[in-house]
Amino acid sequence: MACSRGAASPDAHTQRRLFAASAGYCQNPGCSKELFVDAAGESIHVAEMAHVFAANDGGPRAKPALSKEERGAFENLVMLCANCHTLVDKAPDAFPDKMMLGWKREHANKLQGLFGAVKFFDRAGARQVVEPLLAENHAIFKRYGPHIEAANNPESGAAEQWKRKMLTRILPNSRRMLAILDANRHLLGDNEKATLEQFRQHIDDLEAFHIEGNREDASRFPGDLPKILED
Repeated sequence: MACSRGAASPDAHTQRRLFAASAGYCQNPGCSKELFVDAAGESIHVAEMAHVFAANDGGPRAKPALSKEERGAFENLVMLCANCHTLVDKAPDAFPDKMMLGWKREHANKLQGLFGAVKFFDRAGARQVVEPLLAENHAIFKRYGPHIEAANNPESGAAEQWKRKMLTRILPNSRRMLAILDANRHLLGDNEKATLEQFRQHIDDLEAFHIEGNREDASRFPGDLPKILED
């Protein structure tokens, strides 16, 4: 997903932030194409980071007053599929900066609604939304995780299958849970808030590993998370 434009290219943190903000879908509301697609059992990403204001002075929607760092900042980038990226750059007059920034806001609002990231009045209501996501992620991990016997066989395809499940299900589900839990911090006890922050770092580490290829050891999944919001 990276581009080679020096300081105008987003750093690793910005790339993860863009992926999280997109939730795996093109941010053009007229498209909303999945950015990770299955093909012959492999996960192929079609995600591209589009500059709202061009990375260079001669590019689409150029704004020479911006520094290279500002051009590579999160605020100046939109996550699009390859087709939409081509469209916005080849026909910049049809896709002005205000429109593209509007896409990003609309996408965020849509996701907030889809994720159910609203405040609940009681713990049971919030738990009812979080529990199915926890259950799905656990079921995927149990069946496809790196601990299974097939994962030790490089010819089995298990590693590729696990990565595909991670990108298309586990990470989006986890980001959804974070959004819900953040919106309902008022319902969490002190220990649960600590568990939430451990989960946040765990997801950040997983994204760094599976999206960027960062080989540093990831923090462990917090063991108390499956019980969060239980009474």
